[in-house]
Amino acid sequence: MMGMMRMMRVACLVTMIVVLMWSSRTNTNSRLRMVRMVSGIGANWGTQASHPLPPDTVVRLLKDNGFQRVKLFDADYDTLNSLAKSGIEVMVGIPNDMLTSLATSVKAAEKWVSKNVSAHISSNNVKIRYVAVGNEPFLATYNGSFLRTTFPALQNVQSALIKAGLSNQVKVTVPQNADVYASSNGFPSGGDFRTDIHDYMIQIVKFLSDNGCPFTVNIYPFISLYIDSNFPVDYAFFDGNASPITDGSATYYNMFDANYDTLVWTLQKNGFGNLPIIVGEIGWPTDGDRNANLVYAQRFNQGFMSHILGGRGTPMRPGPIDAYLFSLIDEDAKSIDPGNFERHWGIFTFDGLAKYQLNLGSTNSGALVPAKGVRYLERKWCVMKPSASLDDPQVALSVSYACGLADCTSLGYGTSCGNLDDRANISYAVNSYYQRNNQLDEACKFPNLSMITKTNPSVGSCRFEIMIEPYYGAAERRSGHLQKPLSLVALFVFFMLTLV
Repeated sequence: MMGMMRMMRVACLVTMIVVLMWSSRTNTNSRLRMVRMVSGIGANWGTQASHPLPPDTVVRLLKDNGFQRVKLFDADYDTLNSLAKSGIEVMVGIPNDMLTSLATSVKAAEKWVSKNVSAHISSNNVKIRYVAVGNEPFLATYNGSFLRTTFPALQNVQSALIKAGLSNQVKVTVPQNADVYASSNGFPSGGDFRTDIHDYMIQIVKFLSDNGCPFTVNIYPFISLYIDSNFPVDYAFFDGNASPITDGSATYYNMFDANYDTLVWTLQKNGFGNLPIIVGEIGWPTDGDRNANLVYAQRFNQGFMSHILGGRGTPMRPGPIDAYLFSLIDEDAKSIDPGNFERHWGIFTFDGLAKYQLNLGSTNSGALVPAKGVRYLERKWCVMKPSASLDDPQVALSVSYACGLADCTSLGYGTSCGNLDDRANISYAVNSYYQRNNQLDEACKFPNLSMITKTNPSVGSCRFEIMIEPYYGAAERRSGHLQKPLSLVALFVFFMLTLV
């Protein structure tokens, strides 16, 4: 989900579903069947982090946890190179801001495919299986920005794959937000593409069908709960506590099945009932909102895994479902325009620690395996001085500055650090900034406010982080130049302002 305003996802379907009648259901999870019937779950690997884990570490994390497929949002060289000979199937991504250049030039598409697909397959044995052309380009909040470039870009990338002799092993797709379709009657059977993009969608779907390519959709029940306080909470999950919806001969016990089958009906209604479907993103965040927490995230993701690994599929599409969990690791540099939860979708923390018990059906232990060999900075934190006063006029300015350049999304009502007192809130903010800037002494010199301590200030569920060592990439290591924290310039300006 990426992009802007996930709260638009499935809003049309949700609004109609919540007014329907609900009744009861029994739970039918089966762990014995789950391991046998599906080849494995995929994961989204996003890299919008101030301190990303080294790619080799992430690939080992994927393999240790039995992930057989990974979805990327770009074609970063180091990332793809780290996947060489791993056996992990890869969906490589083309960002939306590249669609115009690829749409207007076949040569540009050929160059992109040669550099980011052909070279990695032939030289590094990277198992690239899909190219994602754009990411939710028809999202309603984009206001049509990519309507006229997505399909031509798709055509040109496909032509480039054909020219490279790769079109049989590498398929194109366009990950779409679930808001590209809606229901006219509140039931899956009323599904069809949005009227404003109907012709564009048919154009793309026909092209995918003609070339043996899948339709990719991102589905987020969490967003329904986030935008609608009247949404029936249990219907977002898979444990049978919600009352079902009946649509003809089909019965729906959870929102995922209903949304997925709305797409199935949409495709069927337009003559593409057999088009393969991939769930490109699905998951639940763990912080940044009162409904984004460890309990709900574990409940949703484990329920989803049990649901799809059972191999039953949905009422309209029985059988295995291809899906990629969103996401693998937290990303502390993502935009929080959609909500503070955006930085907390990972099943692992930024440093590769498992957040909760999750059985993916792919490890002997039935639990997540943490990242190995993670290297941390020194065990020290930046906190508010005991002598500092809460009434100091610099406090508000300092906290605002720190949070604006670091990450304070774990602070606030209903979050993991929501129960901190005022002094602890301030300490959390300045420590986030300090760690973001690699524990530089200058990053803990908020006027009359902060000090460095070696006593861990973490409280209960609120973790005061120690940052991992920065990863600069192969190019920077080869050149011998190290990246400097961008915010040091801003820090200097801040201190100059405090002297005025």
